[in-house]
Amino acid sequence: MFVFGLAVVFKLLSIQFIDGDKYKALAEKRVVKNVVIPANRGNVYSVNGNLLATSIPKYDIRIDAITPSSKNFKKYLKPLSDSLSVFKGKSSSYYQRELSKARANKNRYYLLARNIGYSDYIRLRNFPLLSLGAFKGGLIVEQTTKREHPMGGIAQRTIGYERIDEKGNVTRPGIDGAFGMKYLRGVNGQRKKQRIGKGQWKPLSDANEVEPKDGYDVYTTIDVNIQDIAHHALLEQLEKYKAEHGCVVVMEVKTGEIRAISNLGRTSKGKYYEKLNYAVGESHEPGSTFKLMALAVALEQKVVDTTTIVDTEKGVLTFYGKKVRDSKRGGYGKITLAKAFEVSSNTGVVKAIHNSYNDNPKKFIDGLYKMNLDDTLKLPLIGEGKPVIPDPRIKNGKWSGIALQWMAYGYNVRLTPLQSLTFYNAVANDGEMVRPRFLKEVKEFGNVVETFDKDIINKQICSKETIGKLQQLLKNVVEKKHGTGNRLYSENFSMSGKTGTAQTEYWMEDWSENKRYVSSFTGYFPAENPKYSCVVVIHKPDTSVGYYGADVSGPVFKRIAQKIYTDTPLVEEIETLSVKTVSIEKEYEGYYDLAQTYKTIMPNLIGLPAMDALALLENMDVDLKVKLNGSGTVKKQSVNKSVKLKENQTVVLSAS
Repeated sequence: MFVFGLAVVFKLLSIQFIDGDKYKALAEKRVVKNVVIPANRGNVYSVNGNLLATSIPKYDIRIDAITPSSKNFKKYLKPLSDSLSVFKGKSSSYYQRELSKARANKNRYYLLARNIGYSDYIRLRNFPLLSLGAFKGGLIVEQTTKREHPMGGIAQRTIGYERIDEKGNVTRPGIDGAFGMKYLRGVNGQRKKQRIGKGQWKPLSDANEVEPKDGYDVYTTIDVNIQDIAHHALLEQLEKYKAEHGCVVVMEVKTGEIRAISNLGRTSKGKYYEKLNYAVGESHEPGSTFKLMALAVALEQKVVDTTTIVDTEKGVLTFYGKKVRDSKRGGYGKITLAKAFEVSSNTGVVKAIHNSYNDNPKKFIDGLYKMNLDDTLKLPLIGEGKPVIPDPRIKNGKWSGIALQWMAYGYNVRLTPLQSLTFYNAVANDGEMVRPRFLKEVKEFGNVVETFDKDIINKQICSKETIGKLQQLLKNVVEKKHGTGNRLYSENFSMSGKTGTAQTEYWMEDWSENKRYVSSFTGYFPAENPKYSCVVVIHKPDTSVGYYGADVSGPVFKRIAQKIYTDTPLVEEIETLSVKTVSIEKEYEGYYDLAQTYKTIMPNLIGLPAMDALALLENMDVDLKVKLNGSGTVKKQSVNKSVKLKENQTVVLSAS
């Protein structure tokens, strides 16, 4: 027994002085743990300062029913139950029973309210008993954050988000995803929680061990007004043509700043929403809009000119048994290359490229490479599609006997809508190719952390002479009587661009019975000194309604241009806004005279707009209490004109 006693004493001493820290840490680990408190992600704003995405705090309120003393619990049980009854709608007696039951069952984690906003959280924590805090009142507050998009579904995919599933897989589309790690995420905090049984943990105190640090705010280049115009113009056309999906991008020519981007896909129920970022991620055969790139190479290398005559050969050319056809049966005869571009003659453009490069296609490919058409835009957004340019020098480079001819009119090549737009934007920008940009600046508490400036991809994609010819070709497409975009022409504002109508999924066996097209329009406006460039791409419109680029996508482009011209000033200062309307000037002068004359004497307000009357009374030298009944123009005033007014006098205006 003595030896056994010595062993027990030795073990106790060993636990106390040798392994004590180890066992204490193990015990604490089992009953106390550090819980991560996610930092609030920074806000995402438009270029105008409108909120596009924000983190809204949400709160779960619980009570540790055994922490309050018996005296406090008994004293505040009914007042707390009364407050909960008003807040949640159930009877006070119900909450008295539930809270008493929770205390009897030693429930240390009883839920009072879930997923409430900040104002309700402040209200609840001031309820009787809960106002005593965590140690005396048993209050438990757990905060989470929810990402909200005030503009709803508009541009939601481009604004983006960060989501982590139960397996830890992260999805980060759009601006929120692209810049989340560096700017928006912030630094997480920590809070200690204690195990209270049944797998439940409660905070040890109200305070955090480490306070979370919120992320920076990101200011994008998106203009909410232009975004709204582009979104609804695209949506209207998708619905009209029952198309599968489509996208539109509006870019500022000089800077490359994206002012609007909308991507809409159709659901099984025929509704449209921001499904995927088609503008950035979907590479497709551009069709006739690629003719501009083909002619840019040929004109720059001086193998053709816009006056070169090409024979459209009755609208059909044959290469290795494959036919190139014009949309106009019988073709256009012998025409200039400029006319071939205006009417979008496939045979005319293909004939010119075939005659110039059939013996040396590598020269044509190198011309495309020189204009950066084989490169991605290296956007910060995840998922940019890769361009496809066939090359006979590259193994598995998708080269074939008809590759050159098919490339000339936009087949056998693949570009994303934004990549095509970047080239057209360079033409509008006199040859300077700028990278599309989604970010303007990053701020913390209103202070600028980082700014983002114009990023040049290529200072000059081709000579000024070639650029001038390309600009004229694009202008003619809209302005010339026979141009494919002539129905978009307006005397009120000028536009330049190119239509595109490409077959898609033509390799499928059922294509002849179920024809599918991609309709597009890419261009810029105004035609002189362009301010904005724009691309519209609509996939698989209902062919029974229409499918040509000029009919399907062109009107979206025109509607956007027209609205921007109408609603958005194209220059910083407009000096021509000096036109005066006599009636308005007279009305204003009358109001101004009244405001200057009557400071303490009641003016005659009969006939004045109610809002003007209110403003006038509020700016007098006497403090008045003004009541307005009705709206419109003032019909009656409780104090007659010319009466001296007194401090705190009540004036009643009746309007209709």
